[in-house]
Amino acid sequence: MSIEKRPQAIELSHHLSKLAVARRTSPLKGLQKYMLNKDAIMLAGGMPHPSYFPFADISANALLHDAYSLEPSQERSSLSWVWKLFGAGSSKEKTTNITIPKFVSNPMEEVNLATALQYGTAQGILPMQKFLKEFAGKVYQPGYANWTTLIHTGNTDAWSRAVLTLCNPGDFFLTEEWTYPSALSSSAPYNILPVAIAMDSEGMRADDLRKTLAEWDETARGARRPHVIYTVPVGQNPSGATMAEERKKAIYAVCVEFDVIIVEDDPYYFLQQGLYKPKAERSSEPLKHDTDKFLTSLAPSYLRYDYQGRVIRLDTFSKYVAPGSRLGWFTCAPVFAERLERQGETTTQAPCGFSQSLVTQLLTTWKFDGYVRWLHGLAIEYRSRRDFFIDCLNDEFQVSKSVGTKGVWQGLDVLDYRLKSTEMSEKHKSKKLFSLVPPTSGMFLWLALHFESAPGFQPGDEDTIEIKLWEILAKKGVLVGPGWFFAATEDVMDSGEGHFRISFSNAEFPVMKKAVGIFAEVLREFFKQT
Repeated sequence: MSIEKRPQAIELSHHLSKLAVARRTSPLKGLQKYMLNKDAIMLAGGMPHPSYFPFADISANALLHDAYSLEPSQERSSLSWVWKLFGAGSSKEKTTNITIPKFVSNPMEEVNLATALQYGTAQGILPMQKFLKEFAGKVYQPGYANWTTLIHTGNTDAWSRAVLTLCNPGDFFLTEEWTYPSALSSSAPYNILPVAIAMDSEGMRADDLRKTLAEWDETARGARRPHVIYTVPVGQNPSGATMAEERKKAIYAVCVEFDVIIVEDDPYYFLQQGLYKPKAERSSEPLKHDTDKFLTSLAPSYLRYDYQGRVIRLDTFSKYVAPGSRLGWFTCAPVFAERLERQGETTTQAPCGFSQSLVTQLLTTWKFDGYVRWLHGLAIEYRSRRDFFIDCLNDEFQVSKSVGTKGVWQGLDVLDYRLKSTEMSEKHKSKKLFSLVPPTSGMFLWLALHFESAPGFQPGDEDTIEIKLWEILAKKGVLVGPGWFFAATEDVMDSGEGHFRISFSNAEFPVMKKAVGIFAEVLREFFKQT
């Protein structure tokens, strides 16, 4: 649908918190709109003269947009540490120099330090604003006409701003029963607490969402019905679930029915990797990049189905450029963007000028198609990492397949891991140690640990045993995420099971293999057969 035919966002200002309504334009920041006049004489603010900035320019050797192959080999990746050790890695990288000067002839259109390092607006520098608007429009295709973008300092900051813009102390918000722990930690001090919604193989269930909203008893709960969802729909953290089109439409319909705002936290959106295949089944056919085909292959954003303006999408450069850039953006209706901007004016103000200038210059050098090609290359890299880690587990344990019957794995092919037949007695051959479903997106494996197989286990011991096993691994030098970190509420823990979230995103391939070896050694001892 063309922008001309799309509707305008509906009136949703009743969702704003008391704090958000009370915010006023910062007096000094309110002058910024007049500073866009290039002929204005600036005498109002305490702005240092740019000649006093001790940087004449900033330069960097940036990787080319196609630096990562679309068909990486594990052999190349697993030996990359050798190249780095002997200083040969840099000669293998394809780079281009980018330079940001202090002064340019057209400071409104060109990235420059005089602007980027100066006090600026909470909207970010203009070239970045322009790129983000183009990118969000082409990739996410919001279903209404007057959407906008606003810069922030990463998705954790973005959620903190969003929850205070939408919720009052004492409110509840809706989220998956397993979720990102920092989202819970940032809202808890304000007494804004989660309500866990049941999950299946695609993440949040629309039927349980509707049931929770329809049966909400304000007297019994001591709070009004929740009007905000926090969700990670792609590469769901921690489960790895990815929500497809029909489920998003169903959840959006429930949100329209009950007047709910969706905060779509989507840091892993471009790390959609497809199904895991064992080594023998993997294709060796070369891949060719096509921008439209790659973007079409991705699960659509909630924005695609948002015809009312009730989705606040959070994007980040942390997973695609660098976490230390502390840079991302909202895509949402103007009523929310304006309030979020007011909050930014008196808190973070704007992301660091060094980050903005370097990332913007990188993106404008690569351009839209180049950035999409970079994202495609990263998705292939992370697919290779995921496959390698699961391959290592398959080498260490005896693996079999079953079909999930409940929760996030219902209906999916589950990989069940046991001790190899040579390591166990006949009577213990059926005991599973742990299970997983290979994620189709993101950076993590979500393991279910079968504690009922542990000697002396009694129902109710799950939390204690999970912590005990985690501590043994930590002392052996392997750190994973304990499952209880990710429970939205205390009552979502599975009987007889614990969980670990294991990342395959950072360690070199030989280190991952070593970690799996230690993990196997610890499990063999922990689940020692008698």
